[in-house]
Order: sequence, then C-alpha cells, then structure tokens
Amino acid sequence: MAAQDFVTPSHHRNRLMKELLSDIRSCTICKPYLEHGVNPVMSAHPSSRIAIIGQAPGRIVHETGIPWDDKSGERLREWLGVEADQFYNDQLFALVPMGFCYPGKGKSGDLPPRPECAPKWHPLVLDQLRQLDIVILIGNYAQKYYLQGKEKATLTETVRNYTTYLPKYLPLPHPSPRNNIWLKKNPWFGEELIPELQARVRAVVEG
Repeated sequence: MAAQDFVTPSHHRNRLMKELLSDIRSCTICKPYLEHGVNPVMSAHPSSRIAIIGQAPGRIVHETGIPWDDKSGERLREWLGVEADQFYNDQLFALVPMGFCYPGKGKSGDLPPRPECAPKWHPLVLDQLRQLDIVILIGNYAQKYYLQGKEKATLTETVRNYTTYLPKYLPLPHPSPRNNIWLKKNPWFGEELIPELQARVRAVVEG
C-alpha cells in the first residue's frame, strides 16, 4: 500500500463530513419556496460532543451565514453558560437547524422551517457525529421530530418533564426575545433546568 493510500479513521471521517457539508451548502431542494433565496446555515464536525437542533435561521443569520448570530443566540449562549468561542467550536457544538435556510416572514414571526431538510440531511449528519454526549432540542419542531410521539401535549410540559428524555435529549424553549413572557411565567426553567443544562455542558466542555 502506498503511503498516500493510508488514511486514518479520523481523516476519513473529516473528509466525509466536509463532503457532506459541501453537499448541504449546495442544496437547492427548497429554492422554489424561499423568497429570500437559498443559503443553508449549519456547522458540525465528526468530533462534535453536543448537537443543538434548532428551528431555522432568521433574517440576520441568513445575511451573515453564522448560526445563532442574533439576540436568540446571545440568550442561548447564556443558557448554556458558554462564550462565543466555545459555542462556535464545532468540535464541541454541532449547530443543526430543522430547516437550513431562512424561510421568510409569516403573519406572526418567521415561517416554519421547511420540512424537506430534516429527513433528507439530518440522518446523514448525525451518522457522522459518533461522539455526541447530548442532543439539545430547541422548540416544538425539533422536539416533535426527534421525540417521536413521546413529547407532551405542550412545549411547556415537554420542557418541564425534561428528565424524561435524558440522557440523550434535553428539550428547551426557543431563546427568542418573543418568549420573554413564557420565561416570566415559568420561573422553574431558570431555577431548575438552566443549572442542569449548564452542568451538563460544563462537563463536556471541561472534560
């Protein structure tokens, strides 16, 4: 075997992930439905330890191409207890929305994530993430897709019963400023769940 033919498993996984990310960023399956055009936004690495399954990029993220590069992202990093450099370290965090492109505005906020992305791409991405410790499910779309009928009747009930889904999944509400009223109505979230979330994230980051 020639020296150049020998590829370590880690190099092989890195190459496969780079090819997959290239395919995702070239995807146009939803183009006819996207008023603002195609710009898939996500990040992942074969060594990612925590996967954050979000909703879909907002307008600002669509323009910058940086996942969670907005007020929601600022609050999410506060919840996680991490700085931006840790959050954007793809060997720590895989940032994988349910819909990779900005879906546009609806009557009461952004439109739902396009339904084509998750079934087409998520299995391929997650298959490459062999070192995940936990998957954080943000919002109804991610929770219904991944909990497969085990979610509760409302998002509040699902999040409040978060221990039901550990250690694999941890459900969260969306960190959007639109959810300020929800956060005020549910003080247990900050008192109980956030410390648990931060402890689990800290164990991964420091480990």
